[in-house]
Formats: sequence, structure tokens, C-alpha cells
Amino acid sequence: MALFLEEGYENVTVEAVAEASRVSRRTVFRHFESKDELAFPDHNERIGLVQRCLVESNPDADPVEVVIAATEESLHDFLSRPELVLRRYKLTRLVPELRKREVIEHERYVTLTRSFLRDRLPPDTPPFQSMGLAALVDAIHRSALGNWARSGGTTDAIAEVEAGMEWVRRLLVQESSTTPLLLAVLPDAPQTRRVLSSLRDAAKELP
Repeated sequence: MALFLEEGYENVTVEAVAEASRVSRRTVFRHFESKDELAFPDHNERIGLVQRCLVESNPDADPVEVVIAATEESLHDFLSRPELVLRRYKLTRLVPELRKREVIEHERYVTLTRSFLRDRLPPDTPPFQSMGLAALVDAIHRSALGNWARSGGTTDAIAEVEAGMEWVRRLLVQESSTTPLLLAVLPDAPQTRRVLSSLRDAAKELP
């Protein structure tokens, strides 16, 4: 990453990376299929981390909560390597090809969580919901991580993701909740009117 930033991405060869790393060119290609992958050395490992979180989760757990927990685990892993993330952010702003590759890398997370939600959400769940939820959770994660990188690592990405996930939970609760109606037949009497008046006043204070 340092070579790319100091000498320019296009000017750095795989041979130069191998030499700086004190390994052979063949060794580099044993771990990375192309030069573009050199900027994302941690993604395969992190995809594996997210996949383990999903696969090893309790079958009875709320699938959305499992995806949220896996995404938060992914963020913690990102933040455990701050120099790599910050340098890569600078590099992807300079090299459009790498920025496109970054989008593709993030799509791998969405594909993984979408597949998990599709398999674990109730059978009567609308087909678009697994994709929508996977994309929404990933977007919150990417937003927090992007804000953190743009600030040079000064924002609280974990708090931002936690707030975003609480918002997702509220959306799901609002969607699934219905307000029950109570129908009652009461005598038209002064006492009944006073009780109904008190109920109306109390209802106005409800959120």
C-alpha cells in the first residue's frame, strides 16, 4: 500500500511488490490472482469471518439479528487494522479502477447475507425483503466505515453502526406491529362520558 501511494499505482509492478515483501513473484500470485487484489489483502479473511458468524449462529436466533451481529464483527475487524484501511481509502480515491473493485468487494458481503436471510426468514416473507435488508445493513456499515476513513479515523464508527442497526430494528418493529382496536358498547351516562373524556386525554399523550 505504501508503494502504491508513494510511487503511483500504475508505476508499481508485481515484481516491485514481491521485492519489497522479500518474496518471489510466484509467491505473490499464489495469494493474489491479480495486481488489483493487492489492495484488498484482508477481504477474503473477513468474508470468512462473516460466513462463520452466520453458519455458527443459533438456528432459533432472529436472522436479522444474526446478520447485524456478523456485520458489527466485520466492522471491528476492519478497525483492528486502521493503517491498512486509511491507506486503502487514500489509494481508492486516487485510482478509479480500485474504487470500482472496492464496490465489487463489498457486494460479496451483501450476497452472503442476502443468501442467509433468504434461507432463514419466514417462508411468507416477501422475496424482496432479504435483498433489501442485506443491502440496508451493508449500507449502514459502509457509511460508518467511510465516515471514519474520511475523518482520518477520528469518528466513532462503532457507535454510528450501532445507531444505524437500532434504526433497522425500529423499522422492522413498525412494519410488523398492528394497533389492536377495542369495540365496546357502553350506556350513555354522565359517568361513562367522564371516563371516555379521560381516555381521550390520555390518548393524546401517547407517542
